[in-house]
Amino acid sequence: MSDLDFVSGGKPIPVERGEGPYLYTPDGTEYLDAGASYACTPLGHSHPAVVEAVQEQIGELTFVDSSYPVQAREDAYAALVAAAPDGLESAWFCNSGTEANEAALKFARSATGNSRIVAATRSFHGRTMGALAATWKDSYKEPYEPLAGDVEFVPYGDGEELAGAVDDETAAVILEPIQGEGGINVPPEGYLEIARELTEEAGAALVFDEVQTGMGRTGSMWACEGGGVTPDILTTAKGLGNGLPVGALAVSEWVADGAASHNATFSGGPVVSAAVAATVSTIVSEEWPAHAARIGDYLADELESRLGDSVREVRGEGLLVGIEVKRGANRVARDLAMNQQVLALPAGRTVLRLLPPLVIEEPHADQLVEAMAGVLGEVES
Repeated sequence: MSDLDFVSGGKPIPVERGEGPYLYTPDGTEYLDAGASYACTPLGHSHPAVVEAVQEQIGELTFVDSSYPVQAREDAYAALVAAAPDGLESAWFCNSGTEANEAALKFARSATGNSRIVAATRSFHGRTMGALAATWKDSYKEPYEPLAGDVEFVPYGDGEELAGAVDDETAAVILEPIQGEGGINVPPEGYLEIARELTEEAGAALVFDEVQTGMGRTGSMWACEGGGVTPDILTTAKGLGNGLPVGALAVSEWVADGAASHNATFSGGPVVSAAVAATVSTIVSEEWPAHAARIGDYLADELESRLGDSVREVRGEGLLVGIEVKRGANRVARDLAMNQQVLALPAGRTVLRLLPPLVIEEPHADQLVEAMAGVLGEVES
């Protein structure tokens, strides 16, 4: 397989098993998984609590649809609502982050009776027709146009532009509290508060897409908690089942009361529900968000100290870290994998994205820093 194959999405690394923050090939080569498959394994690979919960559940009941009460689903609902920001007391499960965002836009439209959606430049909310319409990147959208209409984009982080877009015909403002796919963009202080005030005044729903930022990754259970802002709808997925395919929404009472019918066959299946309950309860009880905050600060400080002027910027919060490099991020990711046995992800053309499992310790952070220094020494020479 060529270098081009790696850059275009194929990775010539056959994976046989995983444990903690590491993945292993059939010949035993160890890779530090600093991408966690887009933040999907916050507790690391094959975490015992999740494995035990899934194995027990699949041995008792593999699947029954959501019209039947199942204890695993009730436990998952309870765990998610307990961990959600105060005021979000209803939850709905689905199968992915895209589906969660699709449902969020539908719920906002039905609860408000309006159709206008305000989204941000450089946003990513998914690839189904509704979520894709609220996603910024044209190359994702053009093959499928026309998409759902009545979506307006405003510059991310600009409160004045947002104020000019939100009115009494707005159904929802959908934002990532920190943008992931768009380049690990942290909004200016006060921006989320402005979004909250504007939507409350207009009677619109504030939707926070926490598909990538949630589950403790930014140093709090949800990134919006760092700004002290509670949305009307919070979407989550990726790390919610520690690798199993599941998404969810947590919603406020007024949205739940006004939402029209919405369902999916595999919503809240027993096995994924068992994974959700185990994942959420473990993250909360073992205080992994606080750990992510501490290790994230350590990692960012070490990266800035070691890399210096070889990169433009190190940014993010907790263990959501973006490194703006001076050459292509795809090339840096390739060289990390092929030469340093470290797996990372691009976030656009010039930003390398680090999303390691929350369970990493300082030696793992040191390994990441050494790998980055090794690769940038080669790339920038």
